Amino acid sequence: MSNVLPNVPHPPWAPGPEVVQPPTVEPDGGATLLAWMRRMRNESPVWRDESGNAHVFRHADVVHILGDPGLYSSDTVGRLGGETPSGVLLLLDPPQHGKLRRLVSRAFTSRLISELTPQITTLTRELLDAVDGERFDLVDAVANPLPVMVIAAMLGVPLEDQAKFQAWGAQLLATDAADPESVRRMELTGKEISAYLQTFVDARRSTPHDDLIGTLVQAEVDGQRLSDDEIVSFATLLLLAGHITTSVLLGNILLCLDSAPERWEALRADRSGIPALIEETLRCRPPFTRVERVPTREVEIAGEVIAPNTLLHLWLLSANHDERVFDDPAAFVPERSNSRQAAFGHGIHYCIGAPLARLESRIVLELMLDRFRSVRVDADSRLSFHGSNVFGAEQLPLVVRRA
Repeated sequence: MSNVLPNVPHPPWAPGPEVVQPPTVEPDGGATLLAWMRRMRNESPVWRDESGNAHVFRHADVVHILGDPGLYSSDTVGRLGGETPSGVLLLLDPPQHGKLRRLVSRAFTSRLISELTPQITTLTRELLDAVDGERFDLVDAVANPLPVMVIAAMLGVPLEDQAKFQAWGAQLLATDAADPESVRRMELTGKEISAYLQTFVDARRSTPHDDLIGTLVQAEVDGQRLSDDEIVSFATLLLLAGHITTSVLLGNILLCLDSAPERWEALRADRSGIPALIEETLRCRPPFTRVERVPTREVEIAGEVIAPNTLLHLWLLSANHDERVFDDPAAFVPERSNSRQAAFGHGIHYCIGAPLARLESRIVLELMLDRFRSVRVDADSRLSFHGSNVFGAEQLPLVVRRA
């Protein structure tokens, strides 16, 4: 079977529980990380790093924890010594989470997402029209600018400000949680984003508008409306996490197709296989490697007793490669059932932007199939990968043959 990590070597050895910190995606694109997680699933399904944090690797355990928000809190900031920022959807537990999610869902509907199809198609065509020759970088040409442009249009903020959005996203990607100075820069960036978005919330409160911010301002459930902080926090989440998710997913689709180039021609003849291919890409290469939770009381996971308020790293990437759930998980097989893949999480915090990421990816792939007879990753280029929680290439140089 083809390996899903083209242009990167197989690790000469597979690290295991003896390491003090998890391997990073760099320098080999995740090959060592995947080999380490394979050993951890079998030898140490719950493992402590040098800081005392617990890491969870098996699919059953990851999904169980994500599905029990009462026992495993998402408020990792508040429970570990800080103050939870107001209205941050990802950090809220029931019942506050349910209230905010219902209000946000009134604005961020499946209908709104589907109605974006013509606009996303037009924007993608314009970006691809700007591509000259038979070599280009997917990240620079399409994967980075497209989701930023789409989210800016949804929110109702000027497209001319997309350079700001990309800079903010780049800052998020570059943040090193172990570096206080890096964290401080991200905090300053967060304040800058909040101040920027607040001006649009103020404008929509004085003059109603039918963009997403305007709809969030008017959203109401059982007589309750969103506060300014809640609207700004959701818009920030959509702007940053939404941008990164789609950008990385697009690159990962091309990486996976590069490992199975015969599938490009098959998709050109029959586009019905695109949704399954996107789901298999999400299984093989989820945009984010892990999420975090904190137990509210003492728990036992895979035979390991975990004290309350211990930070748990739940490895989505490992869950998606668990041999107990997926046969031959290193193989790229779009025909397999992927109903249990966990790229977008599970339970009440399942990614609200998942339909948008899937839609943008489908449209980009369809338009590239129209234009290019073949697309390969440039074999002469060494790929560089994000070194943090993001599982994807920083740049993705392609060589194409036009149709």
